[in-house]
Amino acid sequence: MKVKNLSRRHVLRGLLNGGVVAVALPVLDCLLDDNGAAWAATGESLPLRFGTWFWGLGATNRIFVPQKTGAGYEVPSQLGPVARVQQHVNLFTNLNVFRDGEPNLCHYSGWIVGRTGKAPKTTAEQPGETLDITVANQIGRTTRFRTLTASATGDFRNTVSYENANTPNPPEISPLEFYTRLFGADFQDPNAPVFTPSPRVMVRRSVLSGVLDEIKAMEKTVGATDRQRLDEYFTGLRHLEKQLDQQLTKPEPIAACHAPPSVSMDPKMGVEVDMVQKRHRMLTDLMVMAVACDQTRVFNMAYSNAQANTVKEGYEKPHHTTTHEEPIDSHYGYQPQCAYFSSRAIEEWAYFVEAFTKIREGAGTLLDNMLIYANTDHGEARIHSLDGLVAFTAGRAGGRVKTGLHVDAGATGVTRVAYTAMRAMGIELPNWGVKSNMTSNAFSEILA
Repeated sequence: MKVKNLSRRHVLRGLLNGGVVAVALPVLDCLLDDNGAAWAATGESLPLRFGTWFWGLGATNRIFVPQKTGAGYEVPSQLGPVARVQQHVNLFTNLNVFRDGEPNLCHYSGWIVGRTGKAPKTTAEQPGETLDITVANQIGRTTRFRTLTASATGDFRNTVSYENANTPNPPEISPLEFYTRLFGADFQDPNAPVFTPSPRVMVRRSVLSGVLDEIKAMEKTVGATDRQRLDEYFTGLRHLEKQLDQQLTKPEPIAACHAPPSVSMDPKMGVEVDMVQKRHRMLTDLMVMAVACDQTRVFNMAYSNAQANTVKEGYEKPHHTTTHEEPIDSHYGYQPQCAYFSSRAIEEWAYFVEAFTKIREGAGTLLDNMLIYANTDHGEARIHSLDGLVAFTAGRAGGRVKTGLHVDAGATGVTRVAYTAMRAMGIELPNWGVKSNMTSNAFSEILA
């Protein structure tokens, strides 16, 4: 039964010490349509979000790839942690990266193609625009942060997000600094009874207005090529202007949003797997609440770098070296230490997905209104292959994606997963990728 005199902007008002206070209502069923997926009063959909997750050095396919495809597939041992979130994810196996005559650049070609659609010529060739930016340019312009990127590696150079070949998006690696950035002095709590615009943001907005006016005047005095460059720069500043305007506008109440417990110090920054796990979970929890508070709608997380340099206490070799030097165990038929490292990565993927299911939104969870794309740099870890890659998606993208499926890609390109993800996010691209990696063939199996 719908209550006609309530709306999503309804607040409870009262007096406290002589002042007026307002408290937001949670997302009640009566505020939503019959499907629980849109606001009843306006028909406006709950916001869609897009994320990516990365781990290095692929998998041990023998104990990772299920025998059965479709729904209800069995979960092999290395994939074990995914059983907790199986209903929320799709697994893609038997994916290929096509080099188009370029070399197999270990730990580079695979993830670059998976996120940009183009095979690099050398490791000095930086990625172009990654798919998260393509999505952010469409859905990320109305939030405080167009995108957020974090990495549990402890190395700010380990980014998987690029605006273009000259502009990487450096990741947050410190939980303490990430907390301060998200929930420090400039955080506008959407549920606060009083809204006070940040003086710092007001100053930045004022300065930016002056810069934009100067650029307009300068455009009239330069040649066509420089005018084009100024126009590109001007567009970027306009986007920044919109974000600053958003911070100076009282946000809509969000019942699920609350500042998490403050982070007072960083964990140790080593590469031992338990240390990496702790950083990853702290960064994940902060990222989840940043999304819940609508500070961003596009985000990236890296568990390890492409070389996968994590180490295990009591074992002398890091993950990467292990893939090259550990012999295949005659009993198991694979490299058990290498499998251990990959299993720890998949455990963190399960944690990442699970964290978004704990935030209620509408008739479901935060994860139901997003899509997360997870990829890696190689197929079989032992041989650093560019075939037999695996990838995941998680979330239902507001009902646009079916989940719980294992899809055998049939040795087709890894770019199909990214293309499908962008299609699910409402980006109308006739195709995506370059040369052999170009695709217009979405995975129809998962599209609702």
